[in-house]
Amino acid sequence: MWRCLFLEGTACLSQVAARSAHKLPPQRCFSSFLITTLLTKRHSPRFAIPSLCPTGQLQAMTLPICCRSYKRDTKSILEFPVDPITVADIKHYLRSKAVPFNDGYSCLHAPSIFLDSTVGVHAGKENFTMFIDKTTGQFLCKESLVEGSWEDLQDCLEVMQKEEQAFLSPHVLLGYPESLEEQEEKEQEFQEVQRIWSSAVPFSDLSQEEVHLVKTMFQIGKISNATLKKFGVRFFKPTKALVFPWFGGKDCSLHGVKLLSAQRTENGVVAYTEATVPRASTYNNLFGLPLVGRMDTEVVLTGQEVDTMAVSQATGLPSVALPRGVNALPPALLPYLEQFKRVTLWLGGDMRSWEASKIFSRKLGLKRCSLVRPGEFQPCPLEALVQGRNLARIVKASIPAAHRSIVSFRQLREDVYGELANTEQVAGVKWSRFPELNRIMKGHRKGELTVFTGPTGSGKTTFISEFALDLCMQGVNTMWGSFEINNVRLAKIMLTQFAMQRLEDNLEEYDWWADRFEDLPLYFMTFHGQQNIKAVLDTMQHAVYLYDISHVIIDNLQFMMGQENLSVDKFALQDHIIGAFRKFSTESGCHLTLIIHPRKEEDDRELQTASIFGTAKASQEADNVLILQEKKLVTCPGRRSLQVAKNRFDGDVGIFPLEFNKSSLTFSTLEKGKQKLRKVKGDKVEGAENETLRDTLKKAGTAVKKETAITKEKLVKLDRPAKATKTPRASKGAAAGKDKPEPEGKKQP
Repeated sequence: MWRCLFLEGTACLSQVAARSAHKLPPQRCFSSFLITTLLTKRHSPRFAIPSLCPTGQLQAMTLPICCRSYKRDTKSILEFPVDPITVADIKHYLRSKAVPFNDGYSCLHAPSIFLDSTVGVHAGKENFTMFIDKTTGQFLCKESLVEGSWEDLQDCLEVMQKEEQAFLSPHVLLGYPESLEEQEEKEQEFQEVQRIWSSAVPFSDLSQEEVHLVKTMFQIGKISNATLKKFGVRFFKPTKALVFPWFGGKDCSLHGVKLLSAQRTENGVVAYTEATVPRASTYNNLFGLPLVGRMDTEVVLTGQEVDTMAVSQATGLPSVALPRGVNALPPALLPYLEQFKRVTLWLGGDMRSWEASKIFSRKLGLKRCSLVRPGEFQPCPLEALVQGRNLARIVKASIPAAHRSIVSFRQLREDVYGELANTEQVAGVKWSRFPELNRIMKGHRKGELTVFTGPTGSGKTTFISEFALDLCMQGVNTMWGSFEINNVRLAKIMLTQFAMQRLEDNLEEYDWWADRFEDLPLYFMTFHGQQNIKAVLDTMQHAVYLYDISHVIIDNLQFMMGQENLSVDKFALQDHIIGAFRKFSTESGCHLTLIIHPRKEEDDRELQTASIFGTAKASQEADNVLILQEKKLVTCPGRRSLQVAKNRFDGDVGIFPLEFNKSSLTFSTLEKGKQKLRKVKGDKVEGAENETLRDTLKKAGTAVKKETAITKEKLVKLDRPAKATKTPRASKGAAAGKDKPEPEGKKQP
């Protein structure tokens, strides 16, 4: 209880502090959570995820009252080359231009064409400092920091050959000059980073009592002051937040900051929320990278900054943290990991971290990656440090990501036990708007194929958009392939569902809701109308690699069949497309939701699995079959219902009613108020001062005994168990003291 009381005054934002410092009106102030209000750079993908409480509510923010403001590139639309590049094409082109290269793990290494090899430190030798992504062709020169697409690199090489130049100026790829708006955005971001960093206090400047309070609040009591100083961590007093710096470039200058702040949720638990400046879409920081030496060949990859510090302090090994945790591994970071011959992924202690480790190891190269399996004796690094475990031994005992073959149950033994011991996590991400779906389907799982059908005009697209939006709000990277309605109309539907109100009647709130919606990891393919299946699959595979997409919606299957050979039987063609989608889901680990129109039935008859258009292959290949039932001759409540006709996960099926709310375009049963963002009044004062916090801490006495689990994606565990609890398990591994998976499952949001 004392922790909740202690942190009650530490969860407020720095709105009042920022206003008092800059004398700005409430709607114009820039707080430390500027990520929620800053504009983003043109053509930047949206990765930022709104901070969610366990109740599904977004973190408190201030609703602007300012007039309508326009800005560029408000769409998050994926555009890919018609013919995706292959590594064979890249190698062939480089050889044709006489460019030497080395074959790396995920990139090709070539001499930089933006450095003069005749002067300076680069004289007389080839510097293989240019890295070319094997999958996309994107390149980065680590010395000059020039980056661009494969087409940009081709243009540069053509210019060099035509003009017979030995190298090009690093400014050759500046492109179009930035607009005044973009320059202002960058300047605002830079000023905000500098303001936060200069206002943050090093731990060496805090009193011993203050250091103890901060470490207790963030559960980093085992992290030494020397380690905090080594990684440059500071404390930002206005929001009671830890500040993790992003140092990058040749001069290791400050490029951005991440703030970790504590808040108490409505149900009384303490949650930790993250915010980055600049926004997460451009926050490509590998925390701890400046401390890695050029000759280091081994690194431990973690999902949180505090975990990186724990690994470094306990093992002495180089360790870096991903900027977005288990949500994504941006390909832009791969060149900085090329020097390591061994990469150990220790992203956390739950099943979601384990799944992310296996996916990220494919990008990094399976042969050099090792994975730390979550288990009773192998929690997240910080928790392992708190429990007094040997982190060096855990890292050394990590298992290789690549197996030649599985020849017996022995190799599967721990995986099977992990699924049995973590049933809630294995069931997948839960819906917050559709609790009945959780009861029947248990959750949304990766690598599955869901077939969704319903009568024409029953609201299939409207329902599935809310279905996907619910998951997207919880951090599931989502991509829409809408071939039936255009992206503008689809985005309008989803924005209305997100705001839970008619924005046509509240246009003054549009920008505020649009900014929140823009932060979701949501993308749209540019296809519309009839499309070729190969182009769609290439786009999906590209998106999974670039943005770690884990949920794709195809609306709908019939539009996949118009561009194919008309002489082919349409049912055979449909079976081929379904088989291709099934293969994509299995190999990529991405959940695919496929909308298929049903056969024409009588209005008074309910649809069945056999009503899906085509042969039985669609229902046979699908892991889940959802049917939107509609009684067309009924106008009273209960007209629509959702039927789960197939559930391969555990076999549970069922049906539950849906009520359509026309004003918000939603089918969810939750109250409207629960989905809205909480609004904070502009004159809300800051929380209790340090004196009050100290008094509260002293009165409380001892720490709470009951442990509270917090979501790993945006939250961390508040109370770490002092000793792991053993569960009965008869196995040879237990007798031998082998590592075991964690026996207690924890719910994912």
